[in-house]
Amino acid sequence: MPQNKTIQALLEGKADNHILPFFWQHGEDEATLRQMMQAIDGANCKAVCVESRPHPNFCGAKWWEDMDVILDEARRRGMQVWILDDSHFPTGFANGAVKTAPDALCRQSILGNSQVLDGAAVPLILNLREAGLLDPPKLNMQDPMQAFASRIPPARTFDPDTDVLLTVQAVAADGTTIDLRDCVKDMVLTWDKPEGVYILQVVAASRNAGYHRDYINMTDPASVQLLIDAVYEPHWAHYAEDFGKTIAGFFSDEPELGNGLLYQKGNILGCGQDLPWSEPLAESLKTAFGAGLEAALPRLFMQDESDETARIHTLYMDCLTKLVRQNFSEALASWCHKHGVQYIGHIIEDDGQHCRTGSSLGHYFRALQGQDMAGIDDIGGQVLPQGEDGPALNNMHQPRNGEFYHYGLATLAESAAAIEPKKQGNAMCEIFGNYGWAEGVHLEKYLADHFLVRGINWFVPHAFSGKEFPDPDCPPHFYAHGHNPQYRHFGQLMAYMNRVATLTSSGRHTAQVAVLYHGEAEWCDPEAMPFEHALRPLYDDQIFCRVVPSDIFAETERYNTVLGNPLQVNGQEYQAFVVPASRRLSTSAAAGLVALVQAGLPVFFAGGRPVALCEGGELPAVLADCPVVELDALPQTLRAAGVVTPVLEPKNNRLRLLTVEGDTTSVFVVNEAKTRYSGVLKLPGFKGDCYWYNPWDNRCEPAQVVDGEELQVQLTVEPLKSCILVMGQPPAGAKLYTQPQMVGQVALGDWSRSTCEGASYPNFGQATVVTLPDALAEEQPEFSGFVRYETSFQLQADAPLVLEISDAAEGVEVFLNGESAGIQIAAPYIYELDGKAGENHLVIEVATTLERQCYPLLDGYRKMMATVPTSGSGLTGKVTLRHG
Repeated sequence: MPQNKTIQALLEGKADNHILPFFWQHGEDEATLRQMMQAIDGANCKAVCVESRPHPNFCGAKWWEDMDVILDEARRRGMQVWILDDSHFPTGFANGAVKTAPDALCRQSILGNSQVLDGAAVPLILNLREAGLLDPPKLNMQDPMQAFASRIPPARTFDPDTDVLLTVQAVAADGTTIDLRDCVKDMVLTWDKPEGVYILQVVAASRNAGYHRDYINMTDPASVQLLIDAVYEPHWAHYAEDFGKTIAGFFSDEPELGNGLLYQKGNILGCGQDLPWSEPLAESLKTAFGAGLEAALPRLFMQDESDETARIHTLYMDCLTKLVRQNFSEALASWCHKHGVQYIGHIIEDDGQHCRTGSSLGHYFRALQGQDMAGIDDIGGQVLPQGEDGPALNNMHQPRNGEFYHYGLATLAESAAAIEPKKQGNAMCEIFGNYGWAEGVHLEKYLADHFLVRGINWFVPHAFSGKEFPDPDCPPHFYAHGHNPQYRHFGQLMAYMNRVATLTSSGRHTAQVAVLYHGEAEWCDPEAMPFEHALRPLYDDQIFCRVVPSDIFAETERYNTVLGNPLQVNGQEYQAFVVPASRRLSTSAAAGLVALVQAGLPVFFAGGRPVALCEGGELPAVLADCPVVELDALPQTLRAAGVVTPVLEPKNNRLRLLTVEGDTTSVFVVNEAKTRYSGVLKLPGFKGDCYWYNPWDNRCEPAQVVDGEELQVQLTVEPLKSCILVMGQPPAGAKLYTQPQMVGQVALGDWSRSTCEGASYPNFGQATVVTLPDALAEEQPEFSGFVRYETSFQLQADAPLVLEISDAAEGVEVFLNGESAGIQIAAPYIYELDGKAGENHLVIEVATTLERQCYPLLDGYRKMMATVPTSGSGLTGKVTLRHG
């Protein structure tokens, strides 16, 4: 029977590094930089992503001086360095190069406005600018983000005379269109208007729109070159010898198209926003659309069900996002690869923004093509324990779509990593940032497992800051100059994440079902079902899905697509295909689905069947025979169609599974519920030996197999805990852990409690007698730090012991007779100890979050993170000691 070589390496302490936390730069002194690099290394992070936050002299003398120190420390410690590719996020500022660049290299938008002209026949003289027909969208002052933006003047203002009219036309009630461009001079329309009601439509290109007017135009290669020249080339000039060695690559953070209003959500095409434009986009769209483009442009600012509107919406977004792919992401990737480094990053995906303009790049998959990892980020209360359906607002009181964050976010990255050959299965998440000081290792463990079990295998923790404590910038900060009591506990979490990610990176992830990415459908159908809505009932039933764009059909060579039964994309096979409900389907997707149906692959429409194509025209007749399945019936329907997946008995919709086809197959199990799960895991198609790998304790444990025709294993997993079922026999020499049998309870003496602030550890103050559970949070509401509990007990003879702590806030370390038994971060905290005859001294140290200490020190926006501190303190549960 084969053995899993990756498990063998993990047992020998040979996990790969999969962690590269942000290290924020503000111009700190050399000693601070070296101390911070030591802290990052000490937290089991063997790489770092250096970010100007902002640095006062980015790409200047002080920056190179600081980078010299960081790289020196990295070389000495065997660490790698990634570089965030701008002086501040989002990527595209080009270190200020656009502020003085020629107008032609700056961002450009098209503005769409209209005015109803009444029925009288009159000579019309209308100043288009004075009539508001060249205006950008108005700010919504009820939106806090827009109100904030209104107080900031534009970074650049351009001569209005450089605006270009693209469309001026009058549309009659019967749809007849009159081109009026020849009737306009100096932005004044002079026209003998006939009798009847007309709608005057105006589309103009302007650089006086959008909220980041000093940022590059993502569709223009000459504009993108500004970023390369301002950031990438200077780093190569200074550190060419380190490229591909100590310097691993560059990181783009939230690049955007930048049209519309500041971080506007729900800006589906046609909502009235200005839209991205450039000469390359104009030429590409003319080629794709053909004659009559100018007359069709006003439809970009409408939402209706006509073929004409659907066609221009689809072609515009198709041209736009392909230019972003070609001229931005692939251009930066090409530069990096030619210089021996990698290129990674992420866009804004929030609440469906991944397929929209404005704060994102219009199409998740195209935006990241060329990058070496598929990136996402989770910040500020997006993913939360049991947060699939609420809260409805995030910690900034903005709308929050829990279903997207729990079922869509990680799926995007895992899917892109799997279907794009160049990414080689690498999926990255920027994680932990801006949750506030209330976030500690409890929440961090939940978040880590959430993304690990969904296939993410690289992480960028947010963040280590060199600023003086407390830095109010988007906490938590994991070291905080020694003030964070959970720094060492965080380090143990990083070691755990490295072990799991090493295993999940050792082979392909099994996904049985492909779900169509809804981005192309939403471009021309605001009501298109988001892919995560169709995916949710499947994932809750342990059917692992992958979301795929229409491009797998249109660009088969890029994705190594083979249309058949099964469907193959980059070597991964799919047993069925699910299409979320929408009015329209892209032509390429329709053609691909027809081929799949003809090959015998089950194809299902979830919740509704399209009635037409995005580019116009009818749905192919073959697809009319594909079943429409309601969402709650999808799991049963797919299994009846032959989809083979793991099965839980009893069922549980919060137990998450990831199957990895490595040296031997393994199944990673995470419990996201509030209660323990006990049941049976059935794995159709598998037989033979298996065992459990415990990734926190780094040990192998026996599996209790249930007799049957297929592999069935008894499964018990606590909340915030995980386990990995591994097929085959344990590595040679590995001893299977056996749980000790306890026969009685040990009486514990009185407990004393002492405390100290994080930076003062281990210098504890005066001890006082307490009873458990402790009410420290109520007694000292502004305390954060370490809490030490001490007691003694007697044994008649040497004996094995099991200590169980039912709950604590949050990280725990146990000492018996002066020796540490290790750190744990999730309840129940269970320690196996060796007691000695006579008196034994037991110490339990609990590390709190920094929320209670920091809350009184921070005001304004930071206090919006919570109305009152919510973190607990100390031992909040029961302590039981049993002997063997």
